[in-house]
Amino acid sequence: MGEVLLDVSALEAPEPLQRAIEAALALREGQYLRMHHRMRPVHLYPWLASEGFASDTRRHGEDCEVFIWRQDDTPAQRAAEAAASALPHWRE
Repeated sequence: MGEVLLDVSALEAPEPLQRAIEAALALREGQYLRMHHRMRPVHLYPWLASEGFASDTRRHGEDCEVFIWRQDDTPAQRAAEAAASALPHWRE
């Protein structure tokens, strides 16, 4: 189990999207992805939903943290939710 950290905050489009997809697909049971980005990755969310992933976006200073897990992976979901709970919800 565990967190997989991906920092795409210094990358230019479309690299953050590509790296997020690669990292999400590589998740093993019990793992979740914690992606640090300088903006909310709006183009990633439709892909996540269509491929069976869930996510939770939180504010981290001026940046955001996106927690991603496979929808059918309860241990990963619990771990991601616990890690995300320390950060405020993303509000537009």
